[in-house]
Amino acid sequence: MRSRLIDLLLPACVALLAAGGATAAADLPTRSSTQAGVTVKATPRTVSGDAWEFEIVLDTHSQELKDDLVKGARLVVDGGASYAPAAWQGDPPGGHHRKGVLRFKPISPQPRAIELQVQRTGESAARSFRWRLR
Repeated sequence: MRSRLIDLLLPACVALLAAGGATAAADLPTRSSTQAGVTVKATPRTVSGDAWEFEIVLDTHSQELKDDLVKGARLVVDGGASYAPAAWQGDPPGGHHRKGVLRFKPISPQPRAIELQVQRTGESAARSFRWRLR
């Protein structure tokens, strides 16, 4: 009986330990930055597992949004290692409103903190969005 109970509980315990310290993306707030008439909003959708995803929204009334977000974004973990996005799925360059998902390959082990940097064309400094994961 005891062996059967261990066999039943062990997989669940392993899964809980593996997820320990992980923060659900739903717990992480949207961050926003407005400069030079352009607002950039970043919302973590998935920050663990097989793909790390951030919803990005760009809004303006004064210029065309021509940014190549795959080239202009970086994910910095624990203030050190930097990762380029794997893909952008969303609105193409142009227009005054853009929305999509910026995807990164999985990062392991789970960092304590992440910083999404978005370098826009014509801006001297990258926009910085930070979250604490654990």
